[in-house]
Amino acid sequence: MRSKASVGGHPLHPALIPFPFAFLCGAFGFDVAGRLFDRPAFWTTGYHLAVAGIVTGIVAAVPGFVDYAATVPPSSSGRRRATWHMVLAVATVGVFVLAVWLRDSATPPPLVLLALEGVAVALLSAGGWMGGTLVVRDQISVDHRYAGGREWRETTAQRDVDGRVAAASCDELGVDQMKLIHVDGQRIVLARTRTGYVAFDDACPHTGGSLASGTMICGTVQCPWHGSQFDTCTGAVRAGPATRGIRVYRAEAEDGTVRIAL
Repeated sequence: MRSKASVGGHPLHPALIPFPFAFLCGAFGFDVAGRLFDRPAFWTTGYHLAVAGIVTGIVAAVPGFVDYAATVPPSSSGRRRATWHMVLAVATVGVFVLAVWLRDSATPPPLVLLALEGVAVALLSAGGWMGGTLVVRDQISVDHRYAGGREWRETTAQRDVDGRVAAASCDELGVDQMKLIHVDGQRIVLARTRTGYVAFDDACPHTGGSLASGTMICGTVQCPWHGSQFDTCTGAVRAGPATRGIRVYRAEAEDGTVRIAL
């Protein structure tokens, strides 16, 4: 799923998170070293790194929340993982804010404060693990391409008085290209095959992965998360692990416009 918080197709959240990771882990490391070796310069550095980590963490959270709200597929396993990722990240920053508020940069950090920072680093590690899974396995913020796939397309549309949706112009999509359409909270995929247009639900029945961000070849769409394949004309499962098919809709090209009957 292509990130909504991106510049030139490059997602911002993955580019920003290394800064709070480095600063907050470094703060904990310098505070421990300052306490062990009784070096004021070390724990003073730890204090400033903690402040920098909090600030950059808040900055990184902004595009992260945009992707959480607008990119991660709803009602999916990725959505649950993204929720935990967000909770752990917020908890990490919150604990470090408490640690900075309690400490005195002129004195060695007490053991209680080091324990707080250690817990925060553990939370950060768990949240980072989940964030990595979201990108590497669930392909959140990944704008992948495949032969014939062309550029990612997404739009919002309204139903006509007859219940149909004007989804695209007839020359907008190439063969094997897909387009994600939001209609009254429903996510519909319009795709073009060699024989015409097809439309189907975006959510894979297995764990909710977005089919619009998968691959479309010879009338078959493949989910990018676990590889389930579906016939886009009938909705039938062609390959698992999904055991249920997808819902399909009638798509017709007329007067230069492709309309979907919902």
